[in-house]
Parts: sequence; structure tokens; C-alpha cells
Amino acid sequence: MKTLVCVLMCLFPLVTAAGAQDKMAAGVPPLIDRELIFGNPEIAGAELSPNGQYLAFVKPWKETLNVYVKAVGEPFSAARLLTTESKRPIAGFFWTRDSKYILYVKDHDGDENYNVYAVDPAAMPAAGADAAPSRDLTGLKGVRVVLYALPKSDPDIVYIGLNDRDKAWHDLYKLKISTGEKTLLRKNTDRIVGWDFDLKGQLRLGIRNADNGDTEILRVDADKLTKIYSCSVFETCGTLHFLPDNSRVYIETNKDMNLISLMLLDPATGKTEMVESDPLGQVDFGGALFSEKTEELVETWYVHDKVKTYFKEKAFGADDHWLQEHFKGEFVSVVSRTADEKTWLVTAHSDTEPGQTLIFDRKTHKLTPQYKIR
Repeated sequence: MKTLVCVLMCLFPLVTAAGAQDKMAAGVPPLIDRELIFGNPEIAGAELSPNGQYLAFVKPWKETLNVYVKAVGEPFSAARLLTTESKRPIAGFFWTRDSKYILYVKDHDGDENYNVYAVDPAAMPAAGADAAPSRDLTGLKGVRVVLYALPKSDPDIVYIGLNDRDKAWHDLYKLKISTGEKTLLRKNTDRIVGWDFDLKGQLRLGIRNADNGDTEILRVDADKLTKIYSCSVFETCGTLHFLPDNSRVYIETNKDMNLISLMLLDPATGKTEMVESDPLGQVDFGGALFSEKTEELVETWYVHDKVKTYFKEKAFGADDHWLQEHFKGEFVSVVSRTADEKTWLVTAHSDTEPGQTLIFDRKTHKLTPQYKIR
């Protein structure tokens, strides 16, 4: 028996080598290096600043994804490092409404207790430092910070949730970005999992998980919370965006329906109005985009074998159509916009193109290439 095992083990490398040679002879391509598919992108996740002056993005620093920034007109070689994480990549970043700061979140060595940090995109590193200093705005240990809203009405404010009092539920706070001052707005003793603010920055709605698993949408009154809509644990419902006049809110829901659809909900009465479901009657509502300038609904989309988009604003649809014609055979998406909607950051990808990113001037239709992901 030992001899047989020895013979088989000795023959196995020869058989494997012969098999590999047979495959090569048959024209089978060599294996792809795993790094090419699962390695870090060269550059990714870019976001235009609301004022259109800067472009922030992530790229590897010491083999870990960190945030960089550059002026729109600068080459990427001139980009400045803003974060210096060497253990775990930055989990996410975004611009404040006034473009004064980049906010980002990070945890403590993988504990998933995220704090919020702010960094000035125009600041320069101190002597001997790799990046400009960041400020920890929340500075808590063993606490997970969640982000709810950045109101346009006050760019120095971000509404956050903290579970420092009760690990299971997050209390609602107002955080002043410039100083880090935190103000408690509501203790969460009602199983609230999310809050919604209208376009004036006023707290209007809460989302609650009921004991039986239902999702409830609650109107926030001065002295109470009132349920105005709900769906069962077997259904989906959630808020999206208020109308420009703040009278009603868009929701996505499949309550008493087969497909998730887009509807309007009146917080005062709880009445709903159908806006749109898949015109082909095949798939769930996929998502919606709203204007940074007017807050109007500009497009909806549905994911069939390919994404199908329906435009609600003529100029937006015309520019998107121009881009689709320019990049025939590729899927084009708008990933970032300036506050005045004059400049878009767009990506184009296909089955053979992982993704290229460009700046699009809507007035001149000028496209300025920025980078490719790989």
C-alpha cells in the first residue's frame, strides 16, 4: 500500500505538468493574475466639489485606499494626499455643501465603530507630514456614528446618530462641522432606524422597525410620533426625497403590489399617489435622481437585462442622450454634479471597459478625460 501511494504521489506532478502542456498546446489562455481582478484600483470613487473647483478621489497610499484631492484643472500627479490610513481603506467620503471640507468615516482597526472626520481640501501638510491634519468630529470609542443628512440650509451642520447611550439604537444629534459641537435633538426610545429632513433642513419623518417586523413611516410632531404609512416584513417601503415645496415625499413601496413602485406620500394625511412603476411591468423600481439645483425629479431607472432610464426633465435627458450617443456600446452614468448642475462627472463602462471617468461641460458638451479605474 505504501508503495502504491508513493507511486501515485510521484506520478501526480508529472500528470499535472502533462495536462498543463496539453492545455497550452490546445490554445487555452494562461491564468489571469488575481491582482488584476481583485487588487486595488489605480484611481476610483471621484466626486466633484459642489463649487466645481476640486476633484476628490481614492487611490492607494502604502497599498491602502486613501483620499486625495486636486484642483479640477490640475493633473493627477499634482493631487494632495488627505488621509493616511495604512491598515484599512477609507470606508467613504463626501463633500460638505459649501465645499469647505471633505468628511470621511473610519473605524478603529476593524471594529466597525465609525467616527466622522473633517479635512480642509485646501490645507497643506505640516513640515514632515504626509497629509494635512484631519479633525475627529465625534471622538468616541465603542460607538458607531451614522449619518442622516447634510442640509443645504446650513452647510456647517450634519445630522448624525450616536449609540453612546443605548448600543441598540441611535439618538439624533446635530453636529457643527466647524467646531465639532454636538447637540442632542431626540433620544431614540421608539426603535427609530432613520430620520428624514425636508429640503429646508426640518425634521419631518422617522422610520421605525416595529416589534412584528413591519416598517413604519412616522410623522414627527412637536410632542409625538404619528404613524402615517407602513408595510409588512414581507414588503418593502422607504422614503427617497421631498418635493421642492416640501409638501410631500417620494417613497418606494410594493405594499399590496407585486412590484416596487415610486409613489408620493403626504405626511399630513398619510395619503399616497402613484407616480410610476415599470412601464414594461416586469421589474421593481430601480431608483431615482433629483436635481441638485431645483430638487425636481429628473430621471428614474429600472434594471432589466440592462438598465432602462426614463427622463423627467428635458434638458437633463437631452444631455444624457448626447453622452450615450458619444459612447456607443457603453453604459454612461452621472456620478457627481456641481451645485449649479453646469458640470457633471460621468463614467462610461462596458463588458470590456472597467470604467473611464470624464468631466462633462453641459453648455459646451466638452468632455475632459480624467482617469480609468484600471
